[in-house]
Amino acid sequence: MSEIVASEPIRDRNDEEVQQGRPFTRSIAYGHDQVPEPFDSERLPETLGPEIRRFLRVANQIEAEEPRVAYLCRFHAFMKAHLMDRNSTGRGVRQFKTSLLQRLERDMRDTIVKRKETSDIRELRRVSNVYKSYIIRHTGTNDFANREKLLNARAIASVLFEVLNTVTNAAGQQALADKDCINAISEYVPYNILPLDLGGAHLAIMQLPEIKAAVAAIRNIRGLPFLEDFKKRRGSLDLFDWLQFCFGFQTGNVANQREHLILLLANSHIRQGRKQVFALQLSDGAVDGLMRKFFKNYTDWCKFLGRKSNIRLPYVKMEAQQYKLLYIGLYLLIWGEAANVRLMPECLCYIYHHMAYELHSMLTGAVSLITWERVMPAYGGAPESFLENVVSPFYWVINKEAKNNKNGTADHSTWRNYDDLNEFFWSPDCFEIGWPMCLDHDFFWVNDRGAGNAQFPMKKLKEKRQETTEEVRQDKWLGKTNFVEIRSFLQIFRSFDRMWSFLILALQALIIIGCHDLSSPLQLLEIAIIEDVMSIFITSAILKLIRAILDISFTWKARHTINFHQNLKYMLKLIVAMIWAIVLPVYYAETRRKYSCFSMKSGSWLRDWCYSSYMVAVAVYLMTSGVDMVLFIVPAARLYIETSNCKICTILSWWTQPRLYVGRGMQEDQLSAFKYMLFWVLLLLSKLSFSYYFEIKPLIKPTKQIMRIGIRKYEWHEFFPGDKSNACAVVAVWTPIVLVYLMDTQIWYSVFCTIFGGVYGMLNHLGEIQTLGMLRSKFQSFPAAFNARLIPHTFGNDRDRRRRFFFHPFNKVSRNGKNDAVKFAIVWNQIISAFREEDLISNREMDLMIMPLSSEIFSGRVRWPVFLLANKFSTALSISRDFVGKDEDLLSQIMKDTLMYCAVKECYDSLKYILEILVVGETEKRIVSGILDEIEQSIQKSSLIEDIRICELSALHAKCIELIDLLVEGNERRHAEIVKVLQDMFELVTNDMMINGSRTLDMLFPSHQNEENGAYFSRDIQPQLFASKSSIHFPLVDTNPFFEQIKRFLLLLTVNDTAMDIPENLEARRRISFFATSLFMNMPNAPEVHNMLSFSVLTPHYMEDVKYSMKELQSSKHQVSIMFYMQKIYPDEWRNFLERVGCESLDALKSENKEDMLRDWTSFRGQTLSRTVRGMMYYRKALMLQAFLDMAEDEDILRGYDAIEKTNNTLSAQLDALADMKFSHIISCQMFGAQKSSGDPRAQDILDLMDRYPTLRVAYVEEKEQIVANMLQTVYSSVLVKAVNHLDQEVYRIKLPGPPNIGEGKPENQNHAIIFTRGEALQTIDMNQDNYLEEAFKIRNVLQEFLQQGQRHPTILGLREHIFTGSISSLAWFMSYQETSFVTIGQRLLANPLRVRFHYGHPDFFDRVFHITRGGVSKASKTINLSEDVFAGFNSVLRRGYITYHEYIQVGKGRDVGLNQISKFEAKIANGNSEQTLSRDIFRLGRRFDFFRMLSCYFTTIGFYFSSLISVIAVYVFLYGQLYLVLSGLQKALLIEARVHNIKSLETALASQSFIQLGLLTGLPMVMEIGLEKGFLSALKDFVLMQLQLAAVFFTFSFGTKSHYYGRTILHGGAKYRPTGRKVVIFHASFTDNYRLYSRSHFVKGFELMLLLIIYDMFRRSYQSSMAYVLITYAIWFMSMTWLFAPFLFNPSGFNWQRIVDDWTDWNKWIRHQGGIGIQQDKSWQSWWDDEQAHLRRAGLISRLVEIFLSLRFFMYQYGLVYHLDISQQSKNFIVYVLSWVVIVVVFLLVKTVNVGRQWLSANHQLAYRLFKVILFLAVLSTIITLSIICKLSLMDLIVCCLAFLPTGWGLILFAQAIRPKIDDTRLWDFTQVLARAYDYGMGVALFFPVALLAWLPIISAFQTRFLFNEAFNRRLHIQQILAGKKKHS
Repeated sequence: MSEIVASEPIRDRNDEEVQQGRPFTRSIAYGHDQVPEPFDSERLPETLGPEIRRFLRVANQIEAEEPRVAYLCRFHAFMKAHLMDRNSTGRGVRQFKTSLLQRLERDMRDTIVKRKETSDIRELRRVSNVYKSYIIRHTGTNDFANREKLLNARAIASVLFEVLNTVTNAAGQQALADKDCINAISEYVPYNILPLDLGGAHLAIMQLPEIKAAVAAIRNIRGLPFLEDFKKRRGSLDLFDWLQFCFGFQTGNVANQREHLILLLANSHIRQGRKQVFALQLSDGAVDGLMRKFFKNYTDWCKFLGRKSNIRLPYVKMEAQQYKLLYIGLYLLIWGEAANVRLMPECLCYIYHHMAYELHSMLTGAVSLITWERVMPAYGGAPESFLENVVSPFYWVINKEAKNNKNGTADHSTWRNYDDLNEFFWSPDCFEIGWPMCLDHDFFWVNDRGAGNAQFPMKKLKEKRQETTEEVRQDKWLGKTNFVEIRSFLQIFRSFDRMWSFLILALQALIIIGCHDLSSPLQLLEIAIIEDVMSIFITSAILKLIRAILDISFTWKARHTINFHQNLKYMLKLIVAMIWAIVLPVYYAETRRKYSCFSMKSGSWLRDWCYSSYMVAVAVYLMTSGVDMVLFIVPAARLYIETSNCKICTILSWWTQPRLYVGRGMQEDQLSAFKYMLFWVLLLLSKLSFSYYFEIKPLIKPTKQIMRIGIRKYEWHEFFPGDKSNACAVVAVWTPIVLVYLMDTQIWYSVFCTIFGGVYGMLNHLGEIQTLGMLRSKFQSFPAAFNARLIPHTFGNDRDRRRRFFFHPFNKVSRNGKNDAVKFAIVWNQIISAFREEDLISNREMDLMIMPLSSEIFSGRVRWPVFLLANKFSTALSISRDFVGKDEDLLSQIMKDTLMYCAVKECYDSLKYILEILVVGETEKRIVSGILDEIEQSIQKSSLIEDIRICELSALHAKCIELIDLLVEGNERRHAEIVKVLQDMFELVTNDMMINGSRTLDMLFPSHQNEENGAYFSRDIQPQLFASKSSIHFPLVDTNPFFEQIKRFLLLLTVNDTAMDIPENLEARRRISFFATSLFMNMPNAPEVHNMLSFSVLTPHYMEDVKYSMKELQSSKHQVSIMFYMQKIYPDEWRNFLERVGCESLDALKSENKEDMLRDWTSFRGQTLSRTVRGMMYYRKALMLQAFLDMAEDEDILRGYDAIEKTNNTLSAQLDALADMKFSHIISCQMFGAQKSSGDPRAQDILDLMDRYPTLRVAYVEEKEQIVANMLQTVYSSVLVKAVNHLDQEVYRIKLPGPPNIGEGKPENQNHAIIFTRGEALQTIDMNQDNYLEEAFKIRNVLQEFLQQGQRHPTILGLREHIFTGSISSLAWFMSYQETSFVTIGQRLLANPLRVRFHYGHPDFFDRVFHITRGGVSKASKTINLSEDVFAGFNSVLRRGYITYHEYIQVGKGRDVGLNQISKFEAKIANGNSEQTLSRDIFRLGRRFDFFRMLSCYFTTIGFYFSSLISVIAVYVFLYGQLYLVLSGLQKALLIEARVHNIKSLETALASQSFIQLGLLTGLPMVMEIGLEKGFLSALKDFVLMQLQLAAVFFTFSFGTKSHYYGRTILHGGAKYRPTGRKVVIFHASFTDNYRLYSRSHFVKGFELMLLLIIYDMFRRSYQSSMAYVLITYAIWFMSMTWLFAPFLFNPSGFNWQRIVDDWTDWNKWIRHQGGIGIQQDKSWQSWWDDEQAHLRRAGLISRLVEIFLSLRFFMYQYGLVYHLDISQQSKNFIVYVLSWVVIVVVFLLVKTVNVGRQWLSANHQLAYRLFKVILFLAVLSTIITLSIICKLSLMDLIVCCLAFLPTGWGLILFAQAIRPKIDDTRLWDFTQVLARAYDYGMGVALFFPVALLAWLPIISAFQTRFLFNEAFNRRLHIQQILAGKKKHS
C-alpha cells in the first residue's frame, strides 16, 4: 500500500508561471461554499483497505483545491472495490460501497461546476502536469528543507497518474504521449531507510560513498543468464530482481531484503579503511566478512552431514563478488519469507542447500545428469512460488503439530515442537525429502490426535496420496527427535548426574570418615580406611546404572529418529554399567582386607605399598574418568575432538557424547577454566568442611547410640516391633540433614557470589561516586574521562589503553583541555536539557547545572556549572574580609580550591564585561576603565591588599546583586534606579575601598585645579555621573547569550549552600552519579559514528498501554485516579511540569488545551509503550549529537547543536543520514491491524508515536479476508508501516503462509518483525523498559565490544538494568533490590568467572547475523519455551557463542509493585524454570559442560528453584519425622535413656535440624551490591530498615511461591503465561482474591505446618525443654505464619474496618455462588475449585500415583493420635484405629443426612427441618455425654479428635481429586465437593477472624500503612490521601 500524504503548498514562482498566476494550492474562490467533510479513508473493509485507501486519502487532501479531481479519485476507488468484490461478500463491503456511492452521487454535479477544464481528462492532466513540473524542478537539488514536500508531491502524482491512465483508457483514447516520462517521475515507491527509486537519489543518505558503492554492486547484473527474458518482465534491474525472477519470491520481501543487504554492505564497507570507502567500489573485505558470518552455520552443517557446500565461486575476481552477493541475497530472501520456519535454522540450511545448487547451476549453465537438460529452479519463478511450494509445507507441519499441544495441556511426547522438527535436519536422512520435496515423506505426516479435522492445505500431498494405486504406503509419524521432554523430577538427576553423583559419593565418604572417628588427617592414608572410602565407587557404579536406565527409558519415544549407533551405545552403556554394578560389590566383598603388599625403599614415607583386588578393579573403573580429566586440563584437545568431523575424532567421542550438531566445542580457554574451577574448588571445600563438622560428624555417635538402645514399649500399634536397631528413628533424624546437605550448596553459592561479585565490582570501579559531594569533588576530572571514554581517539589497542587507564587515573587538567571541555560541555548541556524535558529538574536547577559555551573555552578556560561554584564566591569574600597578610598568601589560600578561584575570576570578568556593555558615556567609560586598570595593576604588583580595603567587598557585593537584578528585569522605567546603583558603586569604590581614590578623580577633572577644591567639585559633579540617557545603555540588547551570562553572574553572586544539593530529584541524582561513575570504568574506545556498528532495537507489543487517555487518567472506580496518583507520587516532577508548560494548576492546563502534554507526562511515569519508545529514541539523538561532534567545526560548535537544523541544512541532512544508516527502532505491534480496523484508540496513539519520531517503524500482522473464486479466504501478512503527514504509510508487505502465532506469543511476535530490523547488532527491549540520554552516549562503546581484538567475539552483550519502580512501597523496594542484585552482582559473576550467563529477557545486544542464521533471538515452542528469552542464551552457548556482561551502561526496567502481581510474576518464572528442567537445552548443557561449568549452570538456573523445593521438603520431612518420633514414643524413650546414661549428644542430634534455617544467607549478594553502590553504612542501614519493614516476611512468602509452582509444574504440568498487569495505582485486594490466589500455594501448607507444630508441642512437653522446642521450630513457626498472613499484611488498607466488612460480604457471596459454564472463577467458588484441579485432570498415571502417595501423609495424624486418647485406655490394639474410621464414617453420614434433609425439607417443611436438626444435635450430644461417663471421654479427647480427623478429611479430598476420572459421575464426587467447600469455608474463617480482630485496633492499620509505605513517608508523600481515594487535584 502506498500511503498518500497531505498536499503541502508547493507554490513558488515557477509554479505560478505554469498556472498562469494561479498557485496550485490556493483556496478555491467559489463564494462561500463550505468544503465537504472528508470521506473516512481509514476504517475500510479488510478485503479492500490496502488497495483503495491511498486514493481516498489523496481525495481528502486535495478536495479543497481540486474538488473534481478528488471526485475522480473516489470514483476510481469505488471501481477498484467493485472489481475486487463484485458480490460484496466481504465483511463490511456492502456498507462501504453504499456510503461511497452516496457520496459520489452527492458530489457529482457540484464538482462538475467547479471543474476548471472542459473535461475530466484535461482536468487530471492539468493537475498531473503541475506535480510533474514541480518534481522535475526539485529532484536532484540540495533543498533539504523541501524534502518532505517533494516526497508528498511524488506520492500524490503516482495516484493521479493511475487515475488519469484509467480514465484515459476508459474514454477510448490513446495512452498519454508522455506516459513513460510521467511514470518515471511520478511513480512513488514508499521506502524505509533508503529511497532506491530515481526520485530519492538526491537525498543525503544516498550520497554517502558507502551507500553508492553498495548500490552499484547490487545493480551489477552483467553476465547473468536469462537477461533478455528478465528485462522484458522487469522494469528495474538488479541482483534481487533477478533472484525474484528465477525463484518466485514476493515483491515486498525482495524490496525489504534489498535494503537490508545494501545497509549491511555499506556499514561493513566503511570499516575496511578510508581509501576503499572513497573509491566508490565495494571492497571484497566487506563482502567476504558478510559471507563468513552468514554461511558459517551452513558450512558447518554441510561438514557435519558430510555434504559438500553448494556455495561455489568463480576464479575471476569481479565475477566472484557478484556470485557472493547473489548467494547472500538468496539466503536473505529465503530467510525473509520463511515465516515460522525461521525458527528452524537447519531447515533453512536444507532449503538453501538445494536452491544454492540451482543458483550455481544456472550461473554456470550446468546440465542435469538425469534429464540432460539445463538445470532450472524446481519451483519456477511464478509469483509467490517460493511461499506456496517451499515454505507452506513446512509451516503446516509446524501448525498441526502445535495443535496437538492442546494449548499446553498435552504431554510433550505426543507432539513435535520446533526443536524436534529442526533436529530432523541434523541427520542425513533429511535428504530423503529430496528436491523438489517429496511431500509424502514421513516428515510431513502429522498425527491428528489433537489437531481435530483441521485442513492441511497441501494439495500436492493429497493428490499424490490419492493417485498412488500401485503401492500402498503406510504413513508413519516420526515422533520426537533426539530428545523427549519427560515430566519427571528424575530429569534433574539425568541432566546433572555428575553433580548428584559427586554429592552422594562425597556424603558417603564423609560418613565413612566420620564413622572411623579420625584423630588426625594422616589416618586417611591407612589402607583400611582408604579401602572403606573407596567403597563409594560401588555407589558410583549403581548411579551410572541408574543413569543408563534413565537414558533408555527417557529416549524410548525418540528411538525411531535416533540413529542405530546411538541406540547401540545406550544398550552397551547399560550392559557395561550392569557389569560394573556387579563386579565392584563382588570384588569388595570377596577381597576386603585382603592385601598384596610391596616393600618400598628404606626412608620412604609410604613404607609398604598395599592394595587389594578391589582397588585394582577401581583403578580400571576410573580409567575413563582419567581421560576426561586430561581433556579438561587441555581444552584445546577436547575442542578439536568434538568439533572435528574426521572419523578418528568421531570414534573417540562416540562413547562419551551423542553426535549432535550443537553442544560441541563449548570449552573455554585455560585461564577462564582455571578461574571458575578455583571458584568451585574453594566453594566445595568450604561446603564439605562445614557439612562434615557441623552436620555429619555430630550425628555419627548419637546414631550409634540410637541403634544400640532397644525400645520395647511403643505408644501406638507398632508394625515392626522386632526392629532392635531403631532404623525408623535413624531415618527420621538423618533425612532432613541429608536434604540440607543436598541443598546448602546453593547457600554457599550465595556466600561466594557475594565475595567474588563484590571484588569484581570494586575492580570495575563500581560505586566510586555515590553522593553529590563525591560528584562535585571529581567533576573537574569528568572532561578528561569523558574524552578518554566517549570521544573517538587512537591508541595502539584497547589492551594497552586499559592498562594505561588502570595505572594512570585521570587528571583534572588533561593535555587536550580544549577538546575535553568543549565536547564535554556540549554533551553535558544536552543531558541537563533532557533532564528538564523529563521534568526531573526545574528551570532554576537547569540554570545552575548548565555549562556556558563561548569562544573562551577554546583557549582552555572552562566555566563550570554554578552548582559546583555554590557559595564559593561568598566564602572567598569571607576569607578576604578577615585576612591579614600578603597578596601571595591570600591568592594561594583561594587557589587551594580551584573552583573558588574560578568563581572569583569569573565574577570579576563578568562584572567587567557587563560594565563595558552597560556604560557607554565617554567620561563614565574613562572612569570605569581607570578603576579597573588600577585594580589590575595592584594585582600584578601584588599590592591589592595595600591599595584596596578588602573588608568593603561585602558592600560592593550587595550593590552588584542589586544592579544585576535590575538588568535582568529590563524595565526601562527603572532607569533612575540603575543610575543610582551605579553612582553608589562608584562612591563605594572610590571613597571607601580605594586607598588612593584621588587618582580616579584626577582622571575626571583638569590637572591644574586646586587639590583643596577637589572635594567641592566632586560634590558638585559626582551626582551627575551616569545620569544622562547617553551614559548607560539600558535596557540592554535582547540577545540570548548575553542575558544567559547576566543570569549566570547573578546566580554566582546569590547562590548559597542549598545549591550544593542540586539536583533535588533523587532519580536525577542517581542518573548523574551513575553516568559519572561509568566514565571511570573500563570500556572499549568509541569509534566515530561513521565507523561504528549499526544496530536496531526491537520492542514487542501486544495489548499493553501505549499512552494513558484522559478518561483513564481521571477515572477512579474502586481506586484513586492515575492522575491523582501521579501528582502525589511525583510531586517535584509535577511542579516542574507545570513550570515548563507555563500553567499554575491542573485546571489551568486543561483550559489551555494542553491535555496531550498531560497525557505524555503521566505516560512517561508509567510502564507504557510511549515511555519505552522515548527512551529508545534517545539512541538516535545521541548518535546525531556525536556525529555532530565528529564532523563540526569550531564555528558550528559555538553556534550550538540545536541551531544546526536551522542554520546548516547540509550538515543537518548528513547527521540524519548517518543516524538512519546506524540505527532503527521497530515496534512489533502484533494487534495494530486489528486495533486500526476496530477503531481502538491505541492504534491512534501508536500512530502519534510514529508521527513524533519519524524514523520509528511499526510491524504488525494483518489478518485480511481475500476473495478468491467468490469465496472468502483469510490471508495473513507481515506489514511494516511508517508515519507520513499524520497517516500510516505501508512500506513492506510480506504474505505469510498462515497465522504466525503458533507457539508462545512473544517470540512469535518477535520472529515476524525481525525481518524488518537492520544492522549488525540487535537489542531486544521489553515494553516495560526505559532508556536515558546520558546512557545512549555510550552505545558506540558497547557495540565496539563485538569487535574487540585478542579475544572471542561475543554473540550476546549483557547490560545492566535499573529498576525504576522501587521508590514508593516497601514491596516495590524489596522487589527492586532483589531484582537489582540479580541483574548486577549476579550476572557479573555469571559472565566472569563462571562463564554461564545466558539471556534473561533483559536489554541485551545480540550479534544479529549470528542469531538470525541460528534460529533467532528466542525460542517459541508452546509451553516448553515459556521462558522464551533464556533459551536464546542456551542456544547461543550450545552453538559456541560467547556471552558477556557490561555494567558501564544501564537501561531502565519496571516491575510489578503489588504482592498479587509479584506473586503472579514469580509463579510465571517458576513455571518457566520447571519447563527448562525438562528441556533438551538444559540437558545438553548439563551433559556437555565440564564438571565445574556444569555446577555453575545448575546453581544459576534451575538449581535455585530445586533447592528452594528441597528446603520446603526438608521442613516437612523434619516435622513428620518429629511427629513419628513423638507419637510412636521413640523420642521420649530415647531421651529418657540418654538422660539415664548422661548422653548429651543424643538430645543435640534430635535438635540438630536448625540448619534448615540457613536460607537467610541467600540475601548476602543483595547487601553486598547495595554496599558497593551506596556505601556499606547505607547498606547496613537499608538492611536493618528492610527487616523492620518485614522484608523477611516478603522473601519467605515469595520462597513459598517459587517452590510450589516449580514442584507442581514438574509433577503435573500446567505452565502458562500469567499476565500480571502493570498497574500504577496502589489498590486493595479483596479477601476473596487473596484466597483464590494463595489458598493452595500457601494457606493449606501454612495450616499443615501449624498443625504439625501444635501436635508436636502437645506431645513432647513431658520430657523436652521449651527452649529446645523454640530453637528447633521458631523458623518453621515464622514460615507458617508468613504463609498464612503475609497477603493481608502487605495488602493496602488490609486492616481498614470498612474494607474488612466489604470483604466479608464478598467472601460469603463467592463461597456460596454456584458455578457452571461461563461463570468466572472470581464469581464462584465452584468455578475456581474446578480450575484449581486443571493440572490433575490432565495428569498422567504416575503423577496421579505420586499425588495419592503424598496425600497419605494426612492419615498419619489419625493413626498416631487415636492411641493417645483417654478413651482408648492406653490400648495399642489395631482395632482402635479401625474404630476411629467408624467415627469418621458416622460423621460423614451425619453431614450427608443434614444435606439430604435440607434438600427434602428446607423448602416446604421448614419447621420439620429445624426439628430434625435439633434431634440430630441432641443425639450427638447425648452420645458424647454417654461416652464421657462410660468410656472416660475427656475434653482433651475432643480436641485431639479434631486434630486427628481434620487432616484425614483433607487427605480424602486430595485422594478423591486424584481419582476423579473414576468417580466424576457418582454421588461420591458430589459429596467430595460439599466437603471441599466446607474445608475452604473453614480455612477462610480461620484466616479472616484474626485479621478482623486486628482491624478493630486503629493502631494496627496505621502501623501497616507505615511499614508498607515507609519509602513514600520518607519522601513526605501523601499516601493516606491515595489510600483513602480522595480526588484532590493540586
